[in-house]
Amino acid sequence: MLALFKKRDAVPMASQIGASTHTEAASSDAGVHALARTLQRDTSGLGLEAAQLRGTLEDSAAVAERQAGTLSELVHQAQQIGQAQQHIHSETQLSQQALQRARDSVEHVGSEVTGVVSTLHQVSEAARQITQVALQTRLVAFNASVEAKRAGEAGRGFGVVADAVKDLSTQVESISKAIMGTVATLDQRIQSLAADLSTASEAPDGSGMGQVGGKAGKGQKDSGRRVHQALLGVEAAVQRIVSAAESSAQLSSGINQQVSRMAQEVQQTRDVLGTATRRSEAVLGVSERLMELIATCGVETSDTPYIQMAQQVAGQIAHALGEALAQGRISQAQLFDEHYQAISGSQPPQHTTAFNALSDALFPHFQETALKALPQVVFCIAADRNGYISTHNRAYCHPQRPGDVVWNTAHSRWRRIFNDRTGLASARNTRPFLLQTYRRDMGGGNFVLLKEASAPIEVAGRHWGGLRLAYRF
Repeated sequence: MLALFKKRDAVPMASQIGASTHTEAASSDAGVHALARTLQRDTSGLGLEAAQLRGTLEDSAAVAERQAGTLSELVHQAQQIGQAQQHIHSETQLSQQALQRARDSVEHVGSEVTGVVSTLHQVSEAARQITQVALQTRLVAFNASVEAKRAGEAGRGFGVVADAVKDLSTQVESISKAIMGTVATLDQRIQSLAADLSTASEAPDGSGMGQVGGKAGKGQKDSGRRVHQALLGVEAAVQRIVSAAESSAQLSSGINQQVSRMAQEVQQTRDVLGTATRRSEAVLGVSERLMELIATCGVETSDTPYIQMAQQVAGQIAHALGEALAQGRISQAQLFDEHYQAISGSQPPQHTTAFNALSDALFPHFQETALKALPQVVFCIAADRNGYISTHNRAYCHPQRPGDVVWNTAHSRWRRIFNDRTGLASARNTRPFLLQTYRRDMGGGNFVLLKEASAPIEVAGRHWGGLRLAYRF
C-alpha cells in the first residue's frame, strides 16, 4: 500500500515540477523582454543626447570656423595697416626733408634778391648820370643854336645840327627819367620780396627800411617773419605726423600680435571641437549599434515596426525597379547613372540623372503609403548609393523659389544629394537594416531630432541604394 501511495504521489509531484519550470521560463522570458525594452529605451535616450551633443558641437565648430576666417582677415588687414603706416612714416620723413630744403632755398633766394637790388641801384645811378649828360648836351646844343643864328646864313647848317642834337638830348633825358622811375618801382617790389624771403631783421640795403618808409619796412619785416614762421609751422606739423605715425605703428603692431594670438586660440578651439565631434560621433555610433543589437535579438521594441516598414518598402521599390528593367523601360546604365547634372541657378544645388522620370513614376506610391502607415513618420524616401534623392515625398517636392535659400532648404528637397554622415550611411548600408539618430537641417537654423531606419535596395544583383524611413521619438 505504501508503495502504491508513493507511486501515486510521484505523478503529481512531477507535474508540479514541470509547471514550476515552465512558470520560471516564462518569467525569465518576461524579464528578458523587459530588460530589452529598458535597454532600448535607454539607448534611444543615449542616442538622442549624443545626437544633440554632436549637433551642438557642429554648431560650435561652425562658429569657430567663421571666427577663424574673420580673424584671418583681421590679421591681413592689420598687416596692411602696418604697411600703410610705414609708408606714411617714410613719406612724412621725405616731406620733412623737402621742407628743410625749401627753407634753405628760400634763404638762398633771399640772398640772391639782395644782389639784384644792388644791381638795380647801379642801373638807377647810370640812368641818373645819363640824364645829367643829356641835360648838359641840351644846354650845349642850345648855345650852339644861338651862335648859329648870330652867324646868319653861314651858320644855318650848323644851327640845324644843333637843333637836332638838342631834340635828341631831350629824348634821352626823358627816357632816362622813365628808366629811373621803373627802376624805383622795381626796387620797391624787390625790396618787399627780399624782406619776405629774409629772416634778417634789417632790409637788404642795411637801413631797416630800404627805399620805402619806416612803417612799410616794419611791415616787410613782419611779413618775412610770417613766411618763415609758416614754413616752420608746416615743418612742426609734419614732425607731429611722423610722431603720430610711429605711435600708431607701435599700436598696430600690438593689435596685430593680439589678433594673431586670438587666431591661434581659435585654431586650438577648432581642433578641440573637431576632436570632441569625432568622439561624440563614436558615442553616437555605440548607441546606434546597441539599438541595432537589441532590435536583432528577437525582442520587439518601439523601433521594430519602423524597421519592418523600411525593409518592406525597400523590397517593394527594388521589385518595381527590377520589373522596369526587365520590361525595357530603362537600361541598367540609366538606372545606375551617376553623372549628376547640376540644375543652373538652384540653391541649394539640385541635379538631374537618367532615372528621374522612372523614379517620379514609381516611388511616390510606395513612399506616400509608408508616411501614413505608422505614427510620427517624417519622411520615407529612396536614395541611390551616393545619397542622391531623385524623388522625395510630395510635401518636399516643390519647385525652388529663386533667391529664397531658407524656404528651398525646407520645401524643395528633391533632386538633391545628401552625402552627410547619415545620408551616406543609409544609402551605402548593405546589412538587413540600419538605425541612426541625427539632427535634420530644415534651413534657417531650424533642426529636428529624428531616428532613421534604413534598408538596402538591390536591383539585378547590384546594390542600388537604400530606403530611408525617418520618424520622431
